[in-house]
Amino acid sequence: MAAIRTANPAAGWAGPGQARAGSSVDWLTSFGLVTVVALLFAISGGMLWLVGYNYDGLTGNPATKIHPSTYLLILVFAWRACTFGNPVGYMVAVADRRPASALMAVMSIVLLVVVIARQRPGMAGMIDTFVAPALLVMMLAEENEKTFARMQTVVHAIMTVNALLALFEFATKTLIFPYRLDGEAFMTDLRSTALQGHPLSNATVTSIYVLALLSGSKSLSMPLRLGMIGLQCAALVAFGGRSAMVLTIVLGGCYLLIQGLRGLRTGRVNLLGAALGLILAALVPVVIAVAASYGFFDALLERFVSDSGSANARVEMFDLFNHLELRDVIVGPDIDLIESLRRISGLEQGIENPIIRTVLYQGAFFTLLLFVGFALFMHEVARRCHAGIWLLMLGWLILLNTSESLASKTTLMTKFVVIALVLYRPVRGGVRQKVRGLNPRS
Repeated sequence: MAAIRTANPAAGWAGPGQARAGSSVDWLTSFGLVTVVALLFAISGGMLWLVGYNYDGLTGNPATKIHPSTYLLILVFAWRACTFGNPVGYMVAVADRRPASALMAVMSIVLLVVVIARQRPGMAGMIDTFVAPALLVMMLAEENEKTFARMQTVVHAIMTVNALLALFEFATKTLIFPYRLDGEAFMTDLRSTALQGHPLSNATVTSIYVLALLSGSKSLSMPLRLGMIGLQCAALVAFGGRSAMVLTIVLGGCYLLIQGLRGLRTGRVNLLGAALGLILAALVPVVIAVAASYGFFDALLERFVSDSGSANARVEMFDLFNHLELRDVIVGPDIDLIESLRRISGLEQGIENPIIRTVLYQGAFFTLLLFVGFALFMHEVARRCHAGIWLLMLGWLILLNTSESLASKTTLMTKFVVIALVLYRPVRGGVRQKVRGLNPRS
C-alpha cells in the first residue's frame, strides 16, 4: 500500500489526513454532487423563467445565462478543494487522475477569454457546455461508491418522472413548463417539454438513456429495464425527435440482435429471458397497432412528412461558405455578415450541425482546438466505463451532429457524462476497489 501511495504525484500536496485524491469524500461534497445531478436533470429553462431566471433568453442579467447546477458544481468543487487540506493540491490530484478533463476545462476557460475579447457570441455556452462536464468528471475521479449509487437513483427517478410528464402533456395537449425564449412561449409547438425543456433536448437525453438501459444499468433487473425502456420509447414519440427515434430503433435493434446471436453462439441462453423476449415480440406489434389506431403516432409521422425546412437547412448551411474568404473561415467572419447570410438563406432557426456552426461563428482554428479537447475528453470518459459504453458513445456522437448541440449553450454533455459514468460503472470487488482508490490513475 505504501508503494502505491507514494506513486501518487499529488500526495505531497495533500493536507493532514488527506493523503490521496481517492479517499472518501465528506458528506457535504457527496450531497452536493447528488444535488447537482438532480438540478441538472430536473430544472429546465421554462421552470427557471417562472422564478424570474431568464436562462434560455438572449436578454437580461448575464449571470442568469448559466444553469444553477453549474453554479452549484463550482461551489462544491471549491468546497472539496478546501476540505482536501490544500486547494492547489486537490486540483493537482484530480488533474493527474483525469488529465483530459483538466485539459478541456483549462482550454475552455482560455477560449472563453478569447470569445469575450473578440466580442463573439457563446460566452455562457463555454461554461455550461464544456467547463461543467469537465469539472464533474474531475470530481467523480474520487469514485465514492455511495455517491455513485445515489446519483444512479436520482437519474432513474427523474427520467421516469420526465417520461410520465411528457406523456401527460402529450395526452392533454398542455405544456406544464413550455420552452421560452425571453419569456415568449412557443405554444403552437405542442411537442412535450417535460423537465428537460426543449423537445429536441428531451429527445436526445431520452434516446441516450434508452441506449444506456439496454447496454448499461446492470444493477437493474431485466423486467424492470424492459419496462423502463418501453416507457422511455413512448416518451420519445411525445417529444417528436425524428433523429432520436430512428437512432434508438436502429442502434437498439442492432444491439439486441448482436446480443441474441452471441447468446446462441455461446449456448448460454436464459430460458426465462428467452420466454420473456418471445412474449414481448408477440405483444409489441399489437401494442403499436392499437396505439396507431388511436392516433398516438400521428404527430411524429407528421414531423417526418413536413419537417419545417429542417432537412433543407442541413444543405443550405454549406452554401454559407461560398460567401466567405479563407481568412474568415480560419479566424471567424464578421458576426453581422453571418447573421445576414443566415436570414437570406432561411437559416434563422439554427445551423443544425455543431462543427459547421462553430466554424462559422468562431473560426476553424478555434473549432479545431475544441474538437481535440472534446475527443480526448470523450476517450477519457469511455475508459472509465464498462465495455457496453460503445453503444452509448456511438448514439451520442451521431445525435450531436443532428442539431447545433455543443455549438450553443447546452447542458447535454454534462447529462451524457452523468449517464455514462453512473450507469456504465464497472463492477469492482471490495479489495480491488480499495486498491483503485489509492491508484492515481484509476
